[in-house]
Amino acid sequence: MAWIYLFVAGLFEIGWAIGLKYTEGFTRLVPSVLTGASMIASVLLLGLALKALPVGTGYAVWTGIGTVGTAILGIYLFGEPATAARLACIGLIVAGILGLKLAA
Repeated sequence: MAWIYLFVAGLFEIGWAIGLKYTEGFTRLVPSVLTGASMIASVLLLGLALKALPVGTGYAVWTGIGTVGTAILGIYLFGEPATAARLACIGLIVAGILGLKLAA
């Protein structure tokens, strides 16, 4: 169950990271509220996951999910560059996440 909490926490991390772009400096109410709620949900679920997982593994996987998801959505939603080097680095992050999952 801890890995499920951690995965969903990572999804909420993606949500708040992308949400920050839509808040326009927290000047837009609805995106700001949704972003804040995503932040809270992400940290709460991370805390639940860390009851059973090592902190180093849990935190690294959480930030990795957030990083990969945010980078991919940045490419898709905001037209950020999808260079071979950037995609390779995203692949390395995914490999690190899988390695930590297998080693835990």
